[in-house]
Amino acid sequence: MTRRRATEAEPGDLPRYFVWVRGLEGPEPQKWMAMDFGVDGWKRAQVLAYLELPGEERHLSLSMLARRYPPPPVEAS
Repeated sequence: MTRRRATEAEPGDLPRYFVWVRGLEGPEPQKWMAMDFGVDGWKRAQVLAYLELPGEERHLSLSMLARRYPPPPVEAS
């Protein structure tokens, strides 16, 4: 068994999806491991947009991804 630094992640350990969800003050970016919509899809109504990240982008920070993939327009309620 080889040891690895705590900051290193296996390729399969990195989040696979960049997701925009409804936040209290507008769209909020998140990184998800899987497209898990929760029991009975309760999260589905909160998801505004999602993108499966290519392997080379999975390590990027939320702020970098948010600049690359801006939030979708949201209607005022």
